[in-house]
Order: sequence, then C-alpha cells, then structure tokens
Amino acid sequence: MVDVNMLAVSVGNSRTRMGAFVDGKLIESTTYLNQRGGKLGHAMEQAFQLLHNCEDMVVLMSSVNGHDADAIENQLSQQFGHVIKHAERDLTIPIGRQLDPEAIVGEDRLLNAAAAYDVLRQACVVIDAGTAITVDFVDGAGTFHGGAIAAGAQLMLDSLHREAWLLPEVEFDRPVECIGHNTTEAMRAGVFHGLRGMVRELVEHYAEKSGTFPTVIATGGDAALLFRDYDLVDRVVSDLTLMGLAVTLRVAMEGGSD
Repeated sequence: MVDVNMLAVSVGNSRTRMGAFVDGKLIESTTYLNQRGGKLGHAMEQAFQLLHNCEDMVVLMSSVNGHDADAIENQLSQQFGHVIKHAERDLTIPIGRQLDPEAIVGEDRLLNAAAAYDVLRQACVVIDAGTAITVDFVDGAGTFHGGAIAAGAQLMLDSLHREAWLLPEVEFDRPVECIGHNTTEAMRAGVFHGLRGMVRELVEHYAEKSGTFPTVIATGGDAALLFRDYDLVDRVVSDLTLMGLAVTLRVAMEGGSD
C-alpha cells in the first residue's frame, strides 16, 4: 500500500476543511467558515510547517462551492507553489456508481462514500450533516447508489425565521428536551428530532430494499450535535471527506489497484 503525503482541502457550502497527511496518516485537520477568509492563511501556514519536509507532497482539493473555490485555490498555489489537483477532474474518486446518466453528484458525497467503503468493505449509509443533509447508500460491492438530500439544521431554522413572521432567528443547538417550552426550544426540537427521524426512516427503507441492515456513518459540521448519542448511527467521523481525498490519491498512486 502506498503512503501519501498530502494537503487535503474540501471546500463546502459554508465551511472549508483542511487536513495534513504524512505517510498516509492524518496528523492534523482544521475547519473554518468560508466568509472568514483570514483563517485560511493561518491554516495554510500550519499545514506548510507540517508538510514542508515531505517528499512528493500533493495538494488535492474538492469543492461543492465554485464561488469560494477559485479564491482558495489561488491562495493555496501562492502558499505551496504546487499545482493543485482536483478530485474527479484530475483523479477519479474510487467508488462505483449506479446513478441516472444525467446525474451530477457532489464530490463530497462520493468522497465520503469512498472513505467509508475503503474501511468497512460492506454495505453502509453515509450521512453528511452540513448546510444540506445527505443520506446516501453504498452497497456491499462498493457501489454508490445516491440517496436523499434535505435542508440542514441551520438552513431549516433560517427558513422558518425568514418565512414565518413570529418566529425568531435561532442558532442550531441540541434542544433541552423534546417538548419545547418556548419558541426557540420548540424550533430546535422540531429540527433536531425531525432530522433524526428522517434519517431513521431512510435507513430503514434502504435496509429493506437492499436486504441487509447497513453500517451507518455520520460526518459534517452538525454530525456530532445530531448523532453522537443516536443508537442508529454507528460512528461519527468528522474527517471523512478528507479521508476520501487520501483514498483517492492513494488509489491513483497505486495505479487503480486495490
């Protein structure tokens, strides 16, 4: 197995996550909000200190946010002096796909699936809880089938505030209890338990359709808040997308062989 030295960069809708891999192991990762670009420079400096002595260092990037990706790529090029490689465009994400011919799937969903299957080697469901929440199914042969997409927790709360005159602006957090005794707590309870219930419903349908109950993995900025103590979810893995980038580079360096 080839060990990789790389800076992995995943540009999301609201957050960007960076991770430094040395000899194939993630040694440090960080997340910052895209609108707070000043933190990117600091994260790059830290990554440079960790990786500057590594031979054959690669910068591999994925993005579901074209608005911010170009600016981030320019900063990466200036900091590291490397050609930035892109998942899918330059290196194919190593996961099978059973999708409609016209389907366009976010790179983060494919990377999460590739990382989960690389470790589990069995059927799994991958939840990514961020600006949107996705619930995707990967079968036992390592084929990504797609899944479901819904508004994420904060987006749901923001929509309620924007569209309902009397509902306040609320920051997402775990509700104190399932019955909200004030408007803020009622909104949090509705979003929190609604999303958990949606995920359970989907996982049960996926299990019924596939004939096996899959392992359930959660990632994304809200994964810990939503699922850290949920009996349905087997693991919460905050760096799953970065791990998918590492798997993508490793498989490419191995010539596509397992």
